[in-house]
Amino acid sequence: TNDTLASDVIGRRVEVNGEYATVRFSGIVPPVAGCWLGVEWDNPERGKHDGSHEGTVYFKCRHPTGGSFVRPNKVNFGIDFLTAVKNRYVLEDGPEEDGKEQIVIIGSKPVETIGFDSVIKQQSQLSKLQDISLRNCAVSCAGEKGGIAKACPNIRKVDLSKNLLSSWDEVIHIADQLRHLEVLNLSENKLQCPSGSASLTGTFSALKVLVLNRTGITWAEVLQCASACPVLEELYLGSNNIVISQRPTDVLQTVKLLDLSSNHLIDESQLFLIAYLPRLEQLILSDIGISSIHFPDAGIGCKTSMFPNLQYLVVNDNQISQKLQSLHALSCIRNPLTEGDKAAQTTRQLIIAKIGQLRTLNKCEILPEERRGAELDYRKAFGNEWKKAGGHQDPDRNRPDEEFLAAHPRYQLLCLKYGAPEDGELKIQQPFMLKNQLLTLKIKCPNQLDQKVLEKQLPDSMTIQKVKGLLSRLLKVPVSDLLLAYESPKMPGREIELENDLQSLQFYSVENGDCLLARW
Repeated sequence: TNDTLASDVIGRRVEVNGEYATVRFSGIVPPVAGCWLGVEWDNPERGKHDGSHEGTVYFKCRHPTGGSFVRPNKVNFGIDFLTAVKNRYVLEDGPEEDGKEQIVIIGSKPVETIGFDSVIKQQSQLSKLQDISLRNCAVSCAGEKGGIAKACPNIRKVDLSKNLLSSWDEVIHIADQLRHLEVLNLSENKLQCPSGSASLTGTFSALKVLVLNRTGITWAEVLQCASACPVLEELYLGSNNIVISQRPTDVLQTVKLLDLSSNHLIDESQLFLIAYLPRLEQLILSDIGISSIHFPDAGIGCKTSMFPNLQYLVVNDNQISQKLQSLHALSCIRNPLTEGDKAAQTTRQLIIAKIGQLRTLNKCEILPEERRGAELDYRKAFGNEWKKAGGHQDPDRNRPDEEFLAAHPRYQLLCLKYGAPEDGELKIQQPFMLKNQLLTLKIKCPNQLDQKVLEKQLPDSMTIQKVKGLLSRLLKVPVSDLLLAYESPKMPGREIELENDLQSLQFYSVENGDCLLARW
């Protein structure tokens, strides 16, 4: 087509036999006659050279085998947005309906029309569209000016991932016509920066979610685009080799979720540049290669002023071996902290005890009984270390050293919450999860006045289900009728329900001398 030979072809995104590329050259390549396009492939293994032919450099590639010359008629330059929408969303009428004649009065003259119904039907179909996916539809431009606004003005969500959009200017031409646009996915498009003539102001006035994974966008470009998104709440920037180069001062202030997954050049110091985003609640840092997150503004056991609203942190697939400070939810799988010799349950308890605000760990809710159990075990397990470091049951003499407090910032708080560990508890250094410790427990039946108080020795690894089986035989009551709880002399007047049959006595922190309560 004439379009392929126009001067503006340079920089255009194209598709050739299912492979994507960017046009870097258009012209003659002697000695072969005719016009050629020089393309740089997204997949460098697809090419043959670096843009040179017989000693002449026609264009440059980032990779020595990233380039090829192809004939214009072999290249797909894509289609406009509205054509793609019609191709995907307009239902074709059957031939008998298309051919139906209608008499329409225009002025005073009757006119015969064919297929009039289908035109009205098509228009109504498009105007109702709100949520569309044009992924991999070879969309390259907005098309006729005003066409999108006229045909489908109510669109709120658009997936334009893996298309042939080559610049932000084209994205702006599309978005300018979609005043209600709230969600836009541009992943896997290689977009040039907006030109000086294209104004971003007001373009994305309603946009709440922007997805830019695998677009090659830089941090400076992110901040430039974000300036046009005054109500943006979620920003996805995965796999872009981003380096966070400056602090966002007047942009990204409304963002609640930021996904920086698989940007391997990001380090801990760069995270400090985004640490003061006022509304950031969820930060996704999966597979970026960090090994720790420290907060230099916070002393031992103190809260940081960084990430003031952060509630959910995902650091899966990293090198993290140190603990994180104050969060509501944490996803921390496939890290050294949650792998190795320690049992998964032990590590889970350790993280729960160390992060006081945590409500969810690896997508699993932390119930109050689990938190209490984890904190009591932690207090006991590190009790001897606490005493050696200067800890004491007498508050006036309780001065553990800085090294201990740095390793266990919540320990003092747990002593206030549950009381300092007694010497009797610390006679034997307790492993964090002690297997098969025998507990001497009383068993009361509060609703059966004539039932004597029993005493039994049970291993702390025994599941609630097995305890119920034992009591069912002792008390001659069907297992399904039994409800179990326990009370502890340490927490008088409070009952803890043993509601999960699959958990152990140890999970609920049942200890020597506690009393099981059986009801039916």
